[in-house]
Amino acid sequence: MVMLDRKLLRDIVAWRGSLAAIVLIVACGIAAFVAMQSVYDSLRLTQEQYYERFRFAAIFATLSRAPQSLESRIAAIPGVRAVQTRVVSDVSLDLPGRTDAVTARLVSIPTRNTPGINDLYLRDGRLPRPESADEAVASEAFAQANGLRVGEWIAAVINRRYHRFRIVGIGLSPEYVYEIRGATDIWPDNRHFGVLWLGRKTLGAAFDLTDAFNDVVVDTRAANVDAVIASLDRLLAPYGSSGAYAAHDQVSNRFLSDEIGQLRVQAIFIPAIFLAIAAFLLDIAVSRLVATQRSQIAVLKALGYANASLLAHYAKLVLLVVALGAAFGTLAGAWLGWRLTALYAHFFHFPFLAYRLDARAIAFAVAIASLATLAGAALALARVAALAPAQAMRPPSPPTYRPTALDRVAAIVRLPLVVRMVARDLERRSGAAIGTTLAVAFSVAMIVVGRFGADAVAYMIDVQFRMVQREDVNLAFVRPLGNRARFELASLPGVREIEVYRSIGARLSRGTHSRRVAILGFPDSGSLAHVVDRTLRVRRIPRAGLLLSAKLAEILGVRPGDRIEARILEGRPRTRELVVSGVVDDVLGLNAYMNLDALHRLLDEGGTISGALLAVDPARIDAFDRRVKALPAVAGIGYRASMMQQFERTIAETMGISIAFLLGFAASIACGVMYDAGRISLSERARDLSTLRILGATRREIAGIVFGELGVPALVAVPLGCALGYALCVVLAPAYETETYRIPVVVSTATYAFAALFVAASALGSSALLSRDLRRLDVLAVLKAGE
Repeated sequence: MVMLDRKLLRDIVAWRGSLAAIVLIVACGIAAFVAMQSVYDSLRLTQEQYYERFRFAAIFATLSRAPQSLESRIAAIPGVRAVQTRVVSDVSLDLPGRTDAVTARLVSIPTRNTPGINDLYLRDGRLPRPESADEAVASEAFAQANGLRVGEWIAAVINRRYHRFRIVGIGLSPEYVYEIRGATDIWPDNRHFGVLWLGRKTLGAAFDLTDAFNDVVVDTRAANVDAVIASLDRLLAPYGSSGAYAAHDQVSNRFLSDEIGQLRVQAIFIPAIFLAIAAFLLDIAVSRLVATQRSQIAVLKALGYANASLLAHYAKLVLLVVALGAAFGTLAGAWLGWRLTALYAHFFHFPFLAYRLDARAIAFAVAIASLATLAGAALALARVAALAPAQAMRPPSPPTYRPTALDRVAAIVRLPLVVRMVARDLERRSGAAIGTTLAVAFSVAMIVVGRFGADAVAYMIDVQFRMVQREDVNLAFVRPLGNRARFELASLPGVREIEVYRSIGARLSRGTHSRRVAILGFPDSGSLAHVVDRTLRVRRIPRAGLLLSAKLAEILGVRPGDRIEARILEGRPRTRELVVSGVVDDVLGLNAYMNLDALHRLLDEGGTISGALLAVDPARIDAFDRRVKALPAVAGIGYRASMMQQFERTIAETMGISIAFLLGFAASIACGVMYDAGRISLSERARDLSTLRILGATRREIAGIVFGELGVPALVAVPLGCALGYALCVVLAPAYETETYRIPVVVSTATYAFAALFVAASALGSSALLSRDLRRLDVLAVLKAGE
């Protein structure tokens, strides 16, 4: 076996270019699997550790006002481990140097300054002192977005009074990992909404809740959470409770859990596609590489080496390639996984990062790559080993040189000699050409899949902010107001159009299925808020009954015409029966719409409104902001332009590395496959090309033949790869669906154009490398080589 080992070293040196391409393909496939799996494992582990260490609540409830004495009765409910009553309210802030309106959610922390539930992690500074009435801790996302630091002063309008607070700490809470105002919001706007934590005494005195509370969080033992919620609802019903709900319905946790669920899909499907492509390419590359040693294998068999020894020899080569690819791929995957996990930790505002690199994931990826390469080598070796040594030592029988379809065309149309030679060779070596075409097509498909997420998000942003939410400003009131509020809002500076709405919390149920949602009531003639489906068709809200998101209808198991129960969670508890009048296949949220007048009749109330959508003259926005900031009835303000900017910036940050990695993987496939195919083709046809050189063909003509045999498969691969990429997007899109959003299958023209240019660039890069090999082609040495 010593001689075979020496041969192995010579083969490595001789094939270093082709082997390097195969190593790159293996590394990319393993890196994809390791990165995606580690991101999913790490984010899930970080969530679990954060929730456990800082005691994320199991149950949440909001109410109007309840006496503090009720806390002991809540604690006595079977299954309750701990209770924390709080004062929570949204107020308008006045930030230094800002004219636009900003909303903050004020949350009380216990007098002992160490919340037992939803504990605070301090990034900087300290907690407010119990005796201090003007100290606050600001949420990290809000502080960073607005440039706030420890020691700065801010002001808030609380109960029609002006209060100033000094920021003494920057913190994070498991309750606000994803910091948005409520269930009707989809994306955060940290410049205009944040959380401030203040002492219990301070907030109690400011809202006249010194011996009372309007919010409660509960930690449970390993008990039936639904039973605890039912008991809690009975206790809180007389105090204006909007209904208790479990942690899985809490806004921040739902968004985070949906994202982790989507990562789980990515950790399965995307690496599976990568490894399948890598396995296919390795099978082609290794098979052709081994086939070039046909005569050497025959000589070794004639010298007495058994097939098992030869198979072990090539298995060493394959396993060496896999080992190198695994080493580089694991390092690259671990680095990429760390970077992506860190981005998620920043986006979701975790105080720490628990990174996990699972050895089982690495072993699985390496095993797949090893089996693929060994299979490719074994199949090629089996074909050669089946020949008798004397027959195998002769070159393969030349193809039958009968007239091809091109020859019949050439009889009519005069084609250049090089073009005819390229076409004939592609037709006679169709297997190799098809393999190269499919390999490059897979790289194109990866580009399409890689940019699909960005295209889909851009489409969703465009639909949501230019067709669905057409307002400039969205105002939410502290509590529902009478219809006269619309006329006061219409008098604000710069207001060009106003559209009021009513929002009511409700639990929709049918049989054993239920969901807590907000029913949104809009007027008939509204133009600032539209209901739009995936086909961009504007749907009218029916005059009676509910219009449900298709996803919500699927969860509840209902169709148009069915009846469902709606338990109203605002004011006195009551249940109403409603008809599902329609279903809309929208892309964001679990939405339930009603005609505004119909919703008023359902609630037995007059023209009550929860907020208003406003179109504001940009030239007068500063005057508008100054007036709105002084309105005590306004609890929250959303600016469409600001939400768009922040979301686009966030998506660019979080998706940039993923897209760059996918493009790098595609580049590795395209360049590696084309160079490998060209290098092997050059080795297989060295005698033919040398003969042409002796007969007078120029070096440019020889290069035209080699590059043409690569260029034609690349050209065919572009449309094939685009179609394959779109098909993969169609398969992947449903797997990405969550209750928060549904990914539309949208691939932009720019993505297809980018894929074509990318393949062209890869082809040029491969051609540059092959040009060097062509210049080194020793014509005399090749012709002297015996058959």
